[in-house]
Amino acid sequence: MWGTTRALINNAIVGVSDGYKVHLRLVGVGYRGTLENNVLSLKLGYSHPVLMKIPEGLTCTVPQPNRVILSGVDLQQVTEFAAKIQRWRKPEPYNQKGIFINDETIKKKEGKKK
Repeated sequence: MWGTTRALINNAIVGVSDGYKVHLRLVGVGYRGTLENNVLSLKLGYSHPVLMKIPEGLTCTVPQPNRVILSGVDLQQVTEFAAKIQRWRKPEPYNQKGIFINDETIKKKEGKKK
């Protein structure tokens, strides 16, 4: 448990001094995000926009329609909210579309051949 305790304390110290940032890339035709009154609105190819309320302690910025930046003090809270957003459109290996966290890449698969 020494290593776990040390890592948690270190994450708390780094969070207070520097903070944590997570970059999300929305890759796909028509995938875009907007910020309205502390609610993140994502258009991800569904018939309706996906509305996600931003938790307290996190800040969200949308510098471009296909980029979202989450920042906060608590590493676990920032990455958990990023994972909740990613669950709507996971990166898929055939068309290389989806929501990518930070510099995440996936290997492209070939389609079925005759």
